[in-house]
Amino acid sequence: MQPTLVILAAGMASRYGSMKQIQGFGPSGETIMEYSIYDAIQAGFGKVVFIIREEFVDMFKENFGKKLEGKIKVDYVYQQLDSYTFGRTIPEERKKPWGTAHAILCCKEKVNEPFAVINADDYYGKNAFVKAHQFLTTVVAENNYAIIGYELKKTLSENGSVSRGVCDVDEEGNLIEINERTKIYKNEKGVITYEDETGLHEVSEAASVSMNFFGFHPNFILTCEKYFSEFLDNEINNPKSEFFIPLVVDKLVKSNTAKVSVIPTTAQWFGVTYKEDAPGVQASINNLIQQGQYPNNLWA
Repeated sequence: MQPTLVILAAGMASRYGSMKQIQGFGPSGETIMEYSIYDAIQAGFGKVVFIIREEFVDMFKENFGKKLEGKIKVDYVYQQLDSYTFGRTIPEERKKPWGTAHAILCCKEKVNEPFAVINADDYYGKNAFVKAHQFLTTVVAENNYAIIGYELKKTLSENGSVSRGVCDVDEEGNLIEINERTKIYKNEKGVITYEDETGLHEVSEAASVSMNFFGFHPNFILTCEKYFSEFLDNEINNPKSEFFIPLVVDKLVKSNTAKVSVIPTTAQWFGVTYKEDAPGVQASINNLIQQGQYPNNLWA
């Protein structure tokens, strides 16, 4: 069975200030996620599922459905505020979706095979999709998942600080825990630093970080359903609370319910955390095209 690629595209990109998921960066107007889909097809994925808000479905079908026809199966999942809230009253001040693990839960009726999850606005690189496909077709199990681990130094922005999930990994390459580090940047001495409430801390440039590229058995969706109910019991009245994938993964690892392999990739990540990142992303894509990794028009 070919694995599925699930793309998280329901967020509205508050820091970036526009719907960056559909901004064209390639020479023929390709978005970042089209390069991910192209790499996934090349690696052997059989279906792509876009998680979006329902009001954007016509735009997505117009932008992507026609291009991908005959190349890979396409489906759409809608992440709505009341999805899987089981009749609970949602506070009026709650405006944004419940987070990435809730998005995965919304795939319950659509994804029944091993699947990878990625962000719509991150470029992950060919090597990452090859490794994810290999894991999902040969290793994945009900209690064995994966994170594609990136070297921290390959995931920074020159235009501001970033937040990264820094992976603590055991000798066998399995996840011990994910530590969410906010405000990571290179200081004036070129040392990678992060800030928290206790001050400034150095972090190794070779540290393995999660860029929200996961590989899951379909039973993970049911796990999200279980934990989301618990999450709502505690957090439904907190308008800023979010039910994130790393939160669920962390619970499973620490309860010894599942093993999560951190699979290292040599790939260079890039993305548009800030508007100022856009020219660099465009230049990076052009460079990959010049190297022969992609055609001028992905879908011609």
